[in-house]
Amino acid sequence: MQVEVRIDPSVTEPKVIVMANELTEEVNALVQALSESEPKMIAGFREDTVTVLDEKDILRIYAANGKVYAVLPTGEYLLRLRLYEAEERLKSSRFVRISNSEIINLKKVRSFDLSFTGTICVILADGSKTYVSRRYVSKIKEVLGI
Repeated sequence: MQVEVRIDPSVTEPKVIVMANELTEEVNALVQALSESEPKMIAGFREDTVTVLDEKDILRIYAANGKVYAVLPTGEYLLRLRLYEAEERLKSSRFVRISNSEIINLKKVRSFDLSFTGTICVILADGSKTYVSRRYVSKIKEVLGI
C-alpha cells in the first residue's frame, strides 16, 4: 500500500481519500480504522479491581468455563465480554484467532512449532504453550505466509 501526505495551507480540516481499483478486505479495514473515533478499550477484572488493559501487552485471550480471560505478563484478568466481542475490539493486524476458544497476540509469539501433524504448537513470549485447532491451521499458515 502506498501512503501519500500532501500539506496544503488552504485546507481547514484533514481529509483522507482512499484510492483502489476494487473494494477489498484491506480497503474495508482501512476505512473502518480511519472512521473509528472512539478508542476501543478492554477492561480486565481481578478481585475488586478494574484495570484498563493495553492490547500490546495481552499475550492471549481465551474462554473457559463460560468466562473469558486475558493473559498478560502481570497476570490473568477476567473480561466481561464474549470472545467475539473482545476479538472485535482488538486490532486484526496484531491478533488472530487460533481456535473457537482462543485468540493470540502475534507480536507475543516466540515461535510456531509445525512438527505436529494436523496442528501447530504456539510458544508465547512467557514460555507458555497453546495449540492451533485443526480448523484454524490453514488460516495461521496464511497469516505466516507459508
